[in-house]
Amino acid sequence: MFKTIRDDLAVVFERDPAATNRLEVILTYAGFHALIAYRLAHWLHVWGVPSLPRLVSQVARLFTGVEIHPAAKIGRGFFIDHGTGVVIGETAEIGDYVTLFQGVTLGGTGKERGKRHPTLGNHVVVGAGAKILGGIKIGDNVKIGANSVVLKSVPANSTVIGVPARVIKMEGERMPEATMDHINLPDPIADRFEALEREIIELRKKLDSRDSSR
Repeated sequence: MFKTIRDDLAVVFERDPAATNRLEVILTYAGFHALIAYRLAHWLHVWGVPSLPRLVSQVARLFTGVEIHPAAKIGRGFFIDHGTGVVIGETAEIGDYVTLFQGVTLGGTGKERGKRHPTLGNHVVVGAGAKILGGIKIGDNVKIGANSVVLKSVPANSTVIGVPARVIKMEGERMPEATMDHINLPDPIADRFEALEREIIELRKKLDSRDSSR
């Protein structure tokens, strides 16, 4: 557990340019505090300790604004940026080196039992306010745009945005870490509007030239 926490601490400096020193992160980063509390609660849960894991997670939620169920499975190098409003459900599974921004929900879609929360692969980035709902799978190296609502599984090396979310980009190779942000995402709706505008302009030019030739 302690090695995993060291990895969690190290990754803060890789992904947050505002992080200046270890002491500052340890004392002031709510996302890191929530993750430490989760690691402890999950360890207690695995060992079958009753009630205490949930108590730890609820106290952590009170102080950090992040709710992580003790039964959730989270890999190494996990990073929550800012943290407030993040919710991770009981049967959620998160791979290695995943980044969640504020307001992200890994939730269920109802009162179904069994695997009812999403599974995220490695090197996934989830933008602020995004909701990933149900027992779906998000492949490795996926980028999910801010405020997207993901209701279906997403293949690896993809970018998804929208409500409901749709795949707008697929790549055959893993995205470089330097480009793994949730701002520079293409907007297919805006692109379509621009294309329509260009078509209208061309039609107007044709009409004008036809009128002038008469």
